[in-house]
Parts: sequence; C-alpha cells; structure tokens
Amino acid sequence: MHTYSLAEYLVPADAGDWQRVGHLMLASAHKLAAAGADFLICPDNTIHQALPYVEPGSPRPWLHIARVVADEAVTRGFRRVGLTGTRWLVESDVYPGQFASRGVEFVRPTPDERSAMHRIIFGELVKGIFSSAAETTFQRIMRRMQGEGCDAVVLGCTEIPLLMHDGNSPLPTLDSTRLLARAALARATE
Repeated sequence: MHTYSLAEYLVPADAGDWQRVGHLMLASAHKLAAAGADFLICPDNTIHQALPYVEPGSPRPWLHIARVVADEAVTRGFRRVGLTGTRWLVESDVYPGQFASRGVEFVRPTPDERSAMHRIIFGELVKGIFSSAAETTFQRIMRRMQGEGCDAVVLGCTEIPLLMHDGNSPLPTLDSTRLLARAALARATE
C-alpha cells in the first residue's frame, strides 16, 4: 500500500489537472511494483479519472473500481443505477463507459445534489462527522434516483459507506470500496 496525502491529490483535482494526479499515481505504482506487487488498486473513485494517464506507463496492471462495480451490477441484475460521489466523480466518465459497455444505464445527481454531496463528503465525512442531516440529504437524492427508475445506487466515494448502507438507503447499494477490496482479494488468491 502506498499513497500520498489526500491534499496532494486534491489541489490538481480541483484544477482539473488529472495528468498531474496521474503522475502521483504512477509514482506510487512504481514503488509498489518495486516492493513486489503483482497488480494495483486505487480505492479512491475520483482519482480513477487519472488512469488513462497512468495505465500506459504503469509497471503493473490496475483493477478499475468502476469495472468491478459495473460487473457486480450486472451480476445482481441491476439495469439502471444512480451514481453518488464527489462532484468530480459524478461529472466524469469514470463510470459511464463501464456501465454502457455492460448495458447498464445510470443516473447522475443534479447540479444541486452534486454540490450537496461534495460539501458533505469534504465538510463532514472526511472529518469523521456523520450527521442525520447528511443522511437525510443522501436519502432524498437516492429517492429521486429511485423515482427515475434506478434499481440500485453506487456509493462512489470511500467515505459514503460510513454514512449510507443497505439498512438506511432507499435503494440497494453498490459499495465501490468493499467491492474493489473483494475483487483484489479474489485476484490475489487466484
């Protein structure tokens, strides 16, 4: 396991400089390969936007978090999923291509919902604050997605499962972090 401080990723992410984010990921990839890693994962959904800059020069293959989630959606028979996460993630192409290639439709949050989730993630969840107001906000967003025909929702941020889960979500959840961890374990034990 290797990572730089989240702050080092957030500055270029906020500037939309995914190539610079990719440089950080690639530096980690080389350290992990030198330590003996056979493959690589990144549990941060948002940072996956940099993978196109990373994979061509990566010393090891990557498990793509959205590919793992999309495969699980198909396995569980979901046809239309809602996407939650940081503003950067839900506005990106990290999930759409993976879903489309498997025939799964998706619904993005509205611009106001994106702002609310982004604020909750960085203003509360990463600081260990889990408020009932935040839970209610996510539930409202998920209910709206359910009203648009979603039969599941992606928890597309490492911190969201600390607040939302199958027990309090109006939709079945696809916990991206947990699914990636299981896929990594399965691959490591093949």
